[in-house]
Parts: sequence; structure tokens; C-alpha cells
Amino acid sequence: MPILNSIASWIMKKRIHQIELFIKYPIDVQEEWLTKLVYEASNTEYGIEHKFKQIKNYNQFKEQVPLNDYESLKHLINRTRQGEQNILWHTEIKWFAKSSGTTDKSKFLPVSNESLDGCHYNAGRDMIALHCNNHEDTLLFTGKNLALGGSFKEFNFNKHTSYFGDVSAIIIQNLPMWADFFRAPNVDIALMDEWEAKLEKMANSLKDENVVSLAGVPSWMLVLLKRILDLKNVSSIKEIWPNLEVYFHGGVNFNPYKQQFEQLLDLPKLSYMQLYSASEGFFGIQDQTTSDEMLLMLDYGIFYEFIDVNQNANTASNQKTIALSEVKKDCDYAVVITTNAGLWRYQLGDVIRFTSTNPYRFKISGRTKQYLNVFGEELMVHNTDKAIQIACEKTKATIVDYTVAPVFMNKSSGAHEWLIEFEKEPNNFEFFKTLLDTELKIQNSDYEAKRYNNYVLHEPIIKKIPKKTFYLWLKNNNKLGGQYKVPRLLNNRTIVEEILTQIMR
Repeated sequence: MPILNSIASWIMKKRIHQIELFIKYPIDVQEEWLTKLVYEASNTEYGIEHKFKQIKNYNQFKEQVPLNDYESLKHLINRTRQGEQNILWHTEIKWFAKSSGTTDKSKFLPVSNESLDGCHYNAGRDMIALHCNNHEDTLLFTGKNLALGGSFKEFNFNKHTSYFGDVSAIIIQNLPMWADFFRAPNVDIALMDEWEAKLEKMANSLKDENVVSLAGVPSWMLVLLKRILDLKNVSSIKEIWPNLEVYFHGGVNFNPYKQQFEQLLDLPKLSYMQLYSASEGFFGIQDQTTSDEMLLMLDYGIFYEFIDVNQNANTASNQKTIALSEVKKDCDYAVVITTNAGLWRYQLGDVIRFTSTNPYRFKISGRTKQYLNVFGEELMVHNTDKAIQIACEKTKATIVDYTVAPVFMNKSSGAHEWLIEFEKEPNNFEFFKTLLDTELKIQNSDYEAKRYNNYVLHEPIIKKIPKKTFYLWLKNNNKLGGQYKVPRLLNNRTIVEEILTQIMR
């Protein structure tokens, strides 16, 4: 096994040279990908409609191809799901990543063979390569990677079969043999549909494995780890998996969870590595041990555009996009992608902020559709995540999750109501409330202005909710496991009222 570990680590680190190339020539790499994507799709239905063969540069691309979102592409994706091909992409598409929708209950995002191989699997290789490069003494190939995945189902239409499910399940089902060799649990368990039964089987199958790395959404990973601790009747994961060396995480801001992981794992030398992936593709990997900024991955078959959220109107027709070469540090940009699965100028819904443009590193700063702006406060999820993190640190508290919604007090004023599920309650609850409010004012000047003298916003209303409340709400809404997450910021009270009603039963 040590020889295998040395060989595998050496092979992985060879990729670093290619990463260094796109770091050195980022704009050239992006322009090459735009040319390649347009060329390969030029004879598709979408390519013919938008005259792809005439496109020679980015300006022409912007002029001839409209900005899209899921709604504008849905009819073409649905036809592909029903068996038609060569519509958005030139090769056969039979896999669709299921994701929560805004108007529809679910979105079904196309996953081509090119996006599986060139994007998702390359990203999996790169996160390992970067970890090996940063840790010369790694023993990552002496044990198993615990990967939390979802499930997938068949979709049949007129004798045509396609498949849909969590992107994690699609990746696991199609893994190359070398990657599957190092992964746990076995596929039959990993792809089970019923989450609670799967959780139990995963815990039992993993409790005696030599797990060296973890990968998955923090909220669900905590649930699994706690169950394994119960089964082994020990207080820390170190007693079960002493060789655990890295946790690859993404999906939500990790900071509110980090203290819990540190206590639960009890492995001071464990590395935490942030990833930015979604049903639409894989976009960023933390490449430094000293910062959780992520490197924008530029050679995964994705062409990037950006919309300055502070300078553009909300209507898509008025929004101005810019290429990577035009972005600036410390500005918030909505991300627009064109992919090798046929998503053309697709508005992802995420907002990022570049911390560096040489190389292009960034942090996720919010969602275009997950913000709180009922009273003109324009509160973003990165504001609330940061505020609750600081309030927890200073009051020795830890949380499971939280959600925030408006409270309407009269025609002109209101407040924010926070539902917080604590793992460990604050040592001083009133101080916690004050810290949270104060930090939100520091994080967001619009919030601070609306809080002035309680004219528009009164102080936050914070409700401690019982343990497992969010878990039961997700279960009641068939959203256990996979990519499902508790919505953090809400502009109406529908979900909050559902949760409060659930508590009262």
C-alpha cells in the first residue's frame, strides 16, 4: 500500500503543471474554450438558431446568444429528456442532475459525457492533486474516501430511457474504475433512495473502515458522523479513523459548522478544503492551506461571464455581462456559464467576489435569489453567515442550522425573525442577540441604515427551536440527503410558518 500511495500521489501531482498553465494564461484558456464550445455545438438546433458558425469572438457571442436561465431553456431540456438529441449539445445526453427550482419544484440540468469527464471527474482529480501538492507526506491512497451521495431514477418516455437524480449520484454511478477503488461505501448503499435507511447502512458499513478523507455537504456529514459515533460508543472520530487527513466540503458556508467538526473529529492536523460545485458544473477549488479562497478552474469545459450585481438592473434584458478579463477585486458578480453540456449563457444564481485577479481566486458571497430585501436592507447570505459565526464564537455556541424571514409590524416597519437550531446554546443568550445584530450592521451598511433608531427595522427576533426541527422539516418535504439544504434567507414567511406549525404539533 505505501508503494501504491507514492505512485498515485506522484501521478496526481503531475496535474499541477496544467493548473499552473491556466493560472499563467487564464484569458487565452477561456477564449479557447469559448471557440471550442461554439464550434462543437454549431450544428445543434440551438447553434443553428443563433448562428454559431458566424461567431468569431466574445462580443459576437454576446450579441447573438441571449442570457438564459432555467425557465428559458426548460422546453429544450424537456425535449432532450424525452429522447430528442442534438438540441443544446451535439452528443447524446441521457443523464440529468436534479436540483431545487424557484418556479418549478425541480430543475433537470443536462449532464453530457464531456461534462462528466472534463468537468466533474477532472475536478475530483484536481482536488486530490492540490491536496497532495500541499501535503508531501499524504497517505490519501492508503484508505477510503467517504463520499456522501444522493440517488437517481429512470425516466421513461415513448420507449426512451433517461436518468435523473443528484449530481453526486450521477458521478458515483459513472465513476472510472480507479476512482471507485478508493471510495466508500459500496455503490449499492451509496445510491439508496431512502435517506434514513441509507444513513443507517452507511454508518454500519463505514464504522470499521480505514477512512482517510471525507467529501460531502457539512450539514448531512454531521448527521452521519454522529450516528457512527453512537454505534462505536466513542466521543471523537479520531478514535475510529485516526488516519483521516482531509475533509472536502462545499454546498454551504462552512464557517458556522467548523467548530462542531473540530470538536467531533478531534484531529488538529486535519485539512479542510473548500469546493464550489453545483448541478450545473464544478467551478472552484481551494488551492492554499492558509486561506479558504478558491481558485477559479478555467479548463473544465466552461466559459465564464459575470454581471456586476451593483451596477445592473434586475431585468435580464438590461443586464450587462463582462468576460473574465474585465472583473475587478472586491466586487460582487453574478456568475453566468456556458458549458459542455449545452447550458448557453446560463445565469447560475450564485454571486462571487474576487479576492485576487492574478491568479483568479474568489469567495462565494451570496445567491441572486437568496437574499432578504423586504425593507430595503439588501441582506446577503454571506452577511448572515459571518454574523452568526462571530456571535457563536464569542458566546461558545454552535449551531445545526438557521433560517431568517421578515416580520411585518406595521405598514412601514418590521424585523427579521431568526429560527436557530443550536447544537450548543450560547452561554449568554441576550449577548448573542446583541452580537448578531451588531455584526450585521458592520457587515451591511443598508441593514445598519434601516436599523437606525428602529425606524424601519427593529432588533432581530431570535427563536431557539428544538433539535432535529430542520431535519424533520426536510423529511416532511421529501428533501432528506443529497443536495438539499435549509434555505437561509427568505423574503416571505411561508417556510418559517411551516416550521413553527410543525413545532406546535
